[in-house]
Amino acid sequence: MASEERREAGFRFGLVFLLTLTLLVFVIVAPTANWSRAIAIALQWLALLAVVATSRARADVRRSVAVAIMALMTFTVVGEAAGGLSDSVLFAISGALSAAVPVALIGGLMRLLQARGVTPQVVAGALTLYLLTGLVFAWVIGFVAQVESAPYFAEVAKASTSQVVYYSFAALTTTGFGDLTAATHVGRALAVVEMLLGQLYLVTVIGILVGSFAGRQRRPPAAGGAATLDSSDPPLPESPASA
Repeated sequence: MASEERREAGFRFGLVFLLTLTLLVFVIVAPTANWSRAIAIALQWLALLAVVATSRARADVRRSVAVAIMALMTFTVVGEAAGGLSDSVLFAISGALSAAVPVALIGGLMRLLQARGVTPQVVAGALTLYLLTGLVFAWVIGFVAQVESAPYFAEVAKASTSQVVYYSFAALTTTGFGDLTAATHVGRALAVVEMLLGQLYLVTVIGILVGSFAGRQRRPPAAGGAATLDSSDPPLPESPASA
């Protein structure tokens, strides 16, 4: 039982949320350069490392996977910082990480939810999935923009990574500033799907989790498991001994 409690306490989805939020802001504000792309890919690897290292059930599995992730992270970060990775290779790695982090995160969230119910770590993990959804769509948009012959956006011929991520979250949150709009049928379809998923996720998943957590916090604990009488209950009849 003690080892089980220590394992459950290892979930750190709040850290993954902060790493994902930092990655999101950094990708938008950073210039297009080898060093900035190296930092962005490092943040993605660190998010995956945090999920795997704190959510796996067995310690030996956590260690082996963490060592593999550290080796791959070192290779890609150093290679990109030195300019040794092509854009296609870096794009493929970033896309694989965009898919791997949510998959690993969902598995850890399910285990934590079954073990402890709705906790602040579960809510943080669910919010992280929301941010990762926007990043995954940004990766899909970037891929479609590369393979399509026509420009993806009506306002620019070739959008930067910062613009793609910015547009993805404008669609996810249904903000719709109008400074970037999809010009192709595929782009418009992706925008509709992302808008619907973003709103449905907030209303259903996040709404249910936050409501369950708030209800759990308001629920008073039973004192020693003893039943308590409500003020509206009828009085108990007196025993013959007390008459």
